[in-house]
Amino acid sequence: MRYFVTTGGREIAVDVDGGRVVVDGRAFEAHLSPVPGTPLRHLLLDGASLTLAMERRGPGSWQVSVAGTQLEMEVLDERTRHIRSLTGGAEGPKAPAHLKAPMPGLVVRVLATPGQAVTHGQGLVVLEAMKMENELRSLTDGTVRAILVTPGQAVEKGQLLVEFEK
Repeated sequence: MRYFVTTGGREIAVDVDGGRVVVDGRAFEAHLSPVPGTPLRHLLLDGASLTLAMERRGPGSWQVSVAGTQLEMEVLDERTRHIRSLTGGAEGPKAPAHLKAPMPGLVVRVLATPGQAVTHGQGLVVLEAMKMENELRSLTDGTVRAILVTPGQAVEKGQLLVEFEK
């Protein structure tokens, strides 16, 4: 089955046939498994192991965190994409106005200050989860309105960490 993944303003065609995945013409062996009781997924990609934090944001819309990097993704199958093209449907995922914790953890460092201008991909908060430090990065260019956490503070999944100006 063919899917279209849009992230960072780029659309990528992904063909899935069992455990074989073709991404932009490159073939991989891939297996994705949920970690029971968590928002985590384990991805085995050509023998390399990755842990992903995945949160559904709406139909076909996902926030994915991997190795401290957060991505907003829209995933559409061919049929849904075609229907949207005919009806002028949604343009794709929008960057959130705020940064939320993708998983429970402990705030280790805060890398931004209120009023600071930040760029896409810039580190904002370092969160320790499952004995790993994850640098949570800005998903958009903008200005920080408020930092709602402090180092040493425990946070829950989905908790608001950083607010941006609108």
